[in-house]
Amino acid sequence: MFTGIVQGHYPITHIEEKSGLRRFSVSLPSELHAGLQPGASVAVAGVCLTVTHLDGGDVWFDAMDETLKKTTIGTLAMRDTVNVERSYKIGDELGGHIVSGHVDGMAQIVAVEERPNNRSITFRVDAALVPYILPKGFVALDGCSLTVVDPVDTIFTVHLIPETLRLTTFGSRKVGERVNLEIDRQTQAIVDTVKRVLRNYE
Repeated sequence: MFTGIVQGHYPITHIEEKSGLRRFSVSLPSELHAGLQPGASVAVAGVCLTVTHLDGGDVWFDAMDETLKKTTIGTLAMRDTVNVERSYKIGDELGGHIVSGHVDGMAQIVAVEERPNNRSITFRVDAALVPYILPKGFVALDGCSLTVVDPVDTIFTVHLIPETLRLTTFGSRKVGERVNLEIDRQTQAIVDTVKRVLRNYE
């Protein structure tokens, strides 16, 4: 489990392509590497991945077919940077919202607006995810907990403060790029429950 508070963005240092599998490493600083063991969960671009082994500062992960189809992990290239968050520990501050790292799909950037000390990015999502994206609700984009603004049909916007831009990849994101999207599980549970109840009255 994660909080959506990204701890930094770091480069991919190795990629190995195998049949139905992509093996890759991310270089992490000592403060994120400390105490990390094989088998631990780390959110990489919002995707919950298992640490397979450690090699100095490089942390290795495996991504299988399902992950490669549903997320951006399969399109990442050498030296691309990815948002990283270590898993939540009991007693940590929950500064964002509860994030599982189980990505629901990808959102495409359709507009970027720059203003002093602020950047707004507008995304398009699959219609199937629209019922779960509500005004002032939460979404996780590439693992970053963000607040939904002005959702209309399959389009919604998020605003990014300088600190978020510094710690994440969103400071350099461009129109046409895709990011991993995870809807808020509490919102999903409520919406799906209401749908089931209403169907019983049809």
